[in-house]
Amino acid sequence: MVNVFGAARPHHAYFFANRRANCMKVLVHDGIGVWLAARRLNSGKFVWPRDVGGTLTLTAQQLDVLVLGLPWQRLGDAGVITLL
Repeated sequence: MVNVFGAARPHHAYFFANRRANCMKVLVHDGIGVWLAARRLNSGKFVWPRDVGGTLTLTAQQLDVLVLGLPWQRLGDAGVITLL
């Protein structure tokens, strides 16, 4: 993993989604080792960013919304998701 993604940093999480975007895996480096968690949506897709050249930093609220499968990019003030 380190050779492919660079040096894994302690207390960081690395998110991956499959092509259909209905399954997400998270690798978390806790300072001692790496943990793997997976989440699959029964219906719908995770709202995944497109063409991110490098790393993307999310707020705690954005992460919560992403894991639920909601459009985290539209998260506005007071945790309200805005419609376009």
